[in-house]
Amino acid sequence: MSSFFTVPAAQKKRKRPSSSEIPKKRVAGSAARKETSAPKQRKPQRDESISGSDSESDDGPRDNGVDLDEASSDSGSGGEEETAAERRLRLAERYLENIREEVDEVGFDAEEIDRDLIAERLQEDVAETKGRIYRSLAKQLSFSAASHTIFRSNTETVTSVATCHPYAYTVSKDIFLIKWKLQDLPAHQWLPKDGKKKSKKPPPPPKRRPERIAIAKGNKNESKNNAYKGHVGAILCVAASQDGKFVATGGRDRRIVIWDAATLEPLRVFSQHRDSVTGLTFRRGTNQLYSASSDRTIKIWSLDELAYIETLFGHQDEVVDVASLAQERCISVGARDRTARLWKVVEETQLVFRGGGGGEGKRARGSSTPKAMEGSMDRVAMIDEEMFVTGSDNGSISLWVIHKKKPIHTISLAHGLDPALALDETSAEVNPDPTKAPQPQPRWITALATIPYSDVILSGSWDGHLRAWKVSDDRKKIEVLGVVGAAGLPHGVAKTPLAAIAEDVSMEDTSAEAEAVGQTAVTTSHDRRNPAPVVSGVINDISVFERGDRGKDGACIVVAIGKEHRMGRWAKVAGKNGAMVFEVARES
Repeated sequence: MSSFFTVPAAQKKRKRPSSSEIPKKRVAGSAARKETSAPKQRKPQRDESISGSDSESDDGPRDNGVDLDEASSDSGSGGEEETAAERRLRLAERYLENIREEVDEVGFDAEEIDRDLIAERLQEDVAETKGRIYRSLAKQLSFSAASHTIFRSNTETVTSVATCHPYAYTVSKDIFLIKWKLQDLPAHQWLPKDGKKKSKKPPPPPKRRPERIAIAKGNKNESKNNAYKGHVGAILCVAASQDGKFVATGGRDRRIVIWDAATLEPLRVFSQHRDSVTGLTFRRGTNQLYSASSDRTIKIWSLDELAYIETLFGHQDEVVDVASLAQERCISVGARDRTARLWKVVEETQLVFRGGGGGEGKRARGSSTPKAMEGSMDRVAMIDEEMFVTGSDNGSISLWVIHKKKPIHTISLAHGLDPALALDETSAEVNPDPTKAPQPQPRWITALATIPYSDVILSGSWDGHLRAWKVSDDRKKIEVLGVVGAAGLPHGVAKTPLAAIAEDVSMEDTSAEAEAVGQTAVTTSHDRRNPAPVVSGVINDISVFERGDRGKDGACIVVAIGKEHRMGRWAKVAGKNGAMVFEVARES
């Protein structure tokens, strides 16, 4: 056998040097003479010790990868050498000194910066990740002092509105989709006329109407053309993606049209629904779309691929509204099946919340005006991932948590009652019997919205007011904030003695106390906060977004209004077809 297989591996790689090839030992004196006579060039080495104790050896000093000329000139020490660690320390000190000089004009408080910019932001990020309320904006926003401006185009009833800063999108029953440019707020810091000092409070936003940017119109004559990329019937809902790329619209023609948000050019038409498309919403931070329809289903779409994903079944009546936030789930309301359903898409499960409350309640016993029964659950909005609110045709706003099947709190007659009909309008007899006259009917909750992950709730009806509510600090009930834009009216209406009495009656206890102060107190107490109307017409939809970083500049609210309800023409209200924008400032 060859010796190659028996020789150790170390000997196979290299041969042992012979005795004649063994180098002689280096003498310290000769090495020093060689280094003095002809210094040898070596590559700079990285310093492995901050103190520099390892940077020297018997072979001589090393430069540690530092430009000695630059270090000596920066330090001003002449020929003294500066290590890399010392240079990093000196540059850091210089950087901190520059920061102190820059912020010296406005003051430098490290403790305040640490608390506000680091601690609170981390807490907010953790809370938003968990999907819970983490901001209390209700007390910081001046709802009553909000400025408001109406804007409109020659269209029929505006059925829905969507916003994506700085644009708003409105749709109407005559198949119009219009893109508007909202006003920009002035800068926070501004100089007054005397020019002495800057004001911390920004000036009020100018009352400038939004500018119409683009418009798209459908064609009813193309109803039999399946290749037509547009609507052929009344548009009932609109939604805009958070990244500003897509706008989705749905209507009575059973179509969902996806538009390019920049140009309003149609990109794709989905016609999988078998009945009217009544609600649309985007999952927060994504391009995943949820659609609700009168065919009792909810469908999920991916607009990144412009494709259909799946269908959710369970409602026993038409689905009239749908809402969602960041998690992959949505909440819908089923009109006259009087249920709200939470759809957990990933788990493929659903939670059912049953309404239908009202009638002879505890607070209404002994009163001639009992609470109305809930016949249809029409509106829904999510507060966070565990709380949501619903609005019904009996005028009530209910607060829900996903851990309980019944609402934890309900505001009855949130927008008051319609005026009672005259006796000659209720009967054809010459002398009608007053006892047979129908009771005043509650105003429906026709629109509902929230500022996500905050305590602010907004509701609308046809009483002429956009009302603001807040979730209580213990998160167990809804409290009254007032009418948005009430102080912006030119003149207020003097309080009557009856209205003064009703001011001490809470919104929920109004029906119980109406017997003591007279039937008129029911309507007066609900309208006492601003008797003169602010909105002229039916509020069909509400869209809100925050100004600045996490609402530091306030909020902008856009409402869609019309002479009739978005879903039908069974009642007409004196008003205008258009939209209104409210600029709500944040108190300093």
